[in-house]
Amino acid sequence: MLRLEAISAGYGKAQVLRDFSLDVAQGEIVCLLGRNGAGKTTVMKAAMGLLPLMGGRVLLDGAEISRRPAHEVPRAGLGYIPQGRRLFTGLSVAQNLEIGLRARRSGRDTLEEVLELFPRLRERMDQPAQTLSGGEQQMLATARALCLRPKALLLDEPTEGLQPSMIDAIRQVIVTLREAGVAILLVEQRVDAVLSVADRVAFLENGRGGAVMEASQLRADRSIVDRYIGV
Repeated sequence: MLRLEAISAGYGKAQVLRDFSLDVAQGEIVCLLGRNGAGKTTVMKAAMGLLPLMGGRVLLDGAEISRRPAHEVPRAGLGYIPQGRRLFTGLSVAQNLEIGLRARRSGRDTLEEVLELFPRLRERMDQPAQTLSGGEQQMLATARALCLRPKALLLDEPTEGLQPSMIDAIRQVIVTLREAGVAILLVEQRVDAVLSVADRVAFLENGRGGAVMEASQLRADRSIVDRYIGV
């Protein structure tokens, strides 16, 4: 479904990713783990076209999307929930969701499906995004991405700064998306928050791909995580 083929990317002349490859299948959750500075967020930005590729390509459902301008990538069906949420804070909840709906011309039926997942947002549709709690803002960022009806979804630190009840709510939505056939690539520092739902784990080391293994292996032997990322 989502394929990163030997992608290289960086910032200016500073190369961060070097020939990184990873596949995420339909209805699969892959967690990308690595130390701070390993290049995890760079992977996300490169996949979305927010950073130009120095090499390689990105394919979604068999079609190359890495040649498209960044604003066209979501229209192809790749959703992105960046670290820090990046909401339009001066706009209302409804207006933020409308932006997501317009990206792929989704209808009101899509909005209703998203609000079924996040009933709290239905109660706050006229409220400015900046007045929401941190957990509610994360819900809104996730809901906006789901308004695309994505084939694949990138999530960068979705549980950062959230209380346990909100972490569980976000995790349940991610599981629901997997059951609906969405391919999910997840960056998360809270290893315990994702190992219970991930199907596979891929390690990133100094911008290069490391081991890729079944999440069940890590659940059985947490020392593997310590060896790769020293947590």
